[in-house]
Amino acid sequence: MKIERIEARWIQCPIPEEKQHVSDFGRMTSFDMALVTVTTRSGLQGFGEAKGAVGSSGECAALVSCVEKELAPRVVGSDAREITRAFETLYNGPRAHYALERGRGFPVLGRRGLTIAAVGAIDMALWDLLGKHLDVPIVQLLGGRCRDKMKAYASGGWAGPDEIGEQLRGYVEKGFQAVKMRVGVMDGTVERSILRVRNARKELGPKIDIMVDAHGTFSVPEAKRFARGVEDCALRWFEEPINSDQRERLSEVRAVTSIPIAMGESEFTRFDIQELIRLQAVDVLQPDAAIIGGLTESHRIAQLAHTHQLELAPHLWGSAFSFMAGVHLAFASPSAVILEFSLGGNPLLHEMVEETISAPEGLISSPEKPGLGVTPRQEFIDEYTVPA
Repeated sequence: MKIERIEARWIQCPIPEEKQHVSDFGRMTSFDMALVTVTTRSGLQGFGEAKGAVGSSGECAALVSCVEKELAPRVVGSDAREITRAFETLYNGPRAHYALERGRGFPVLGRRGLTIAAVGAIDMALWDLLGKHLDVPIVQLLGGRCRDKMKAYASGGWAGPDEIGEQLRGYVEKGFQAVKMRVGVMDGTVERSILRVRNARKELGPKIDIMVDAHGTFSVPEAKRFARGVEDCALRWFEEPINSDQRERLSEVRAVTSIPIAMGESEFTRFDIQELIRLQAVDVLQPDAAIIGGLTESHRIAQLAHTHQLELAPHLWGSAFSFMAGVHLAFASPSAVILEFSLGGNPLLHEMVEETISAPEGLISSPEKPGLGVTPRQEFIDEYTVPA
């Protein structure tokens, strides 16, 4: 299980026009990710994902360079089974030997941002490798599943005030009993966001869970006004109300509403999450394994959620690899009770791998296949790799 080589590719796949949507990120015309492949001397391969953006589209050239030129040389030749050692080696860089000897961090300057996303992609691939080597799903390596099936929520909801109810009703007709819609700056005014939510609740009735996601685009006063305006709509959670760098002010927003506050998809490492918890600013933790530092950091965050009795709801808006990483994490975590399922156009979730990823009747089953449980289609990867 010695690591022979680590490779990275920027995958960019166009989204068919009829499946594109428009949000505060603009029109989503492609889906992007950095695909990392770790190969052992025996030829066994593991796959991981890093993202250059939280949304669908994002530049990944820097991630590819970071993985291949900066990070890979530090762990090539090491034992792929020693995942924690590899993570600490990458996170601490040239001072990793001090970190491992003394039991505390000596992190590289890039301890946040794209460097951590790149570290996380290698980490994810190592977990995939270990599962395949032992012929067990990653959820088993994380302690085993806590439940057999988990409820999923349909993630979408970009339509205007007159159409939003019908759009979300379409999700419910597919079997989902929970849905998420976007709000915030894309609506132009707080009042329009409030109207869209109220229309959605009126159409769906009281039994369907509704989450709202502002992508961090409200100002603090706007977020407070929005929360007050939809207080009686029984929302499941209010996701990323304001800029994620305004952590202390996020606690102000949480203080004025009974709606649970969800955060985490824009954060890096457990230390960012720890700060949100310390400030009493969050109710639902949403780590993205392709951003926050892979499965190693995500699992540490799951323990924080359980310790502080917070809900864990991994951010699953990405390719099949980060999606499955989050699914394995959630099934092994007592604090996770619901999973995100994208209803936006996403070829990296549905066309990039051999397996079919679905949520029949709004439910997702615990993974059974070894590793992450998904197999990349090489012809797809070759076709949509951005030339270096």
